[in-house]
Amino acid sequence: MKPLQMIRKNKLMFAVGVTYLALLVTMPEKATQAFGNSVYYLVEMFQVLPVIFLLTVVIEALIPKEMIIKRFGEKSGFMGNILALVLGSISAGPIYAAFPISKMLLSKGASVANVVIVISSWAVVKVPMLANEAKFLGVDFMAARWVLTVIFIFVMGAVMNRLVSRSSLDAIGTQLESDKLSINSDFCVGCGICVNMAPNIYEISDKKAIVILDTVLPAHHEIILATVKKCPTQAIAYNQGGIR
Repeated sequence: MKPLQMIRKNKLMFAVGVTYLALLVTMPEKATQAFGNSVYYLVEMFQVLPVIFLLTVVIEALIPKEMIIKRFGEKSGFMGNILALVLGSISAGPIYAAFPISKMLLSKGASVANVVIVISSWAVVKVPMLANEAKFLGVDFMAARWVLTVIFIFVMGAVMNRLVSRSSLDAIGTQLESDKLSINSDFCVGCGICVNMAPNIYEISDKKAIVILDTVLPAHHEIILATVKKCPTQAIAYNQGGIR
């Protein structure tokens, strides 16, 4: 893989690396501290996420989709909000552990509002955190903060339910789970057919075609399949939901 192509596909990691280098040159002590903190959280993630992913698979296999729709779906009403609040409040682990669970709930029919409530309550009103808050700041402070926070969590869930469409979330899920578009540089001859057909998806770099599209959406499927058929060397690989 060419350096430019590697940078395009790993923009975030490249930006983080550049930031660390800049810190190392300008503020070595801060760079060492930042690196230590990053390593700590990476180790924590590697310890927590495998368990969360396993739990997600188990829940997805054992709990029927109909039950999720009934308890957490669009028509679950206020009781669905309460169940989402309870689920987030009794959950364990750091906040990033909530995202795989939330993705699973969405895929099984949970509403956007209830997923927002799960994530928000996981972050700020978990039971162990409330116990520590009461210990250090007092029960009155904890109770008042809890009531106000829950009210705003419910309001935020309702607002997000109106602002964020299920179709946009489903499109992201499609990209993350099943749609992969790539070009085998060993086969590509740089003819430019794919670029001419879809300049917003491909471009020529170092005499080879590369993919410049970050997210494959359903609207792209037809033109991508057309470029796959037109490629004279069959260098374009498109895996759409497991169908090559």
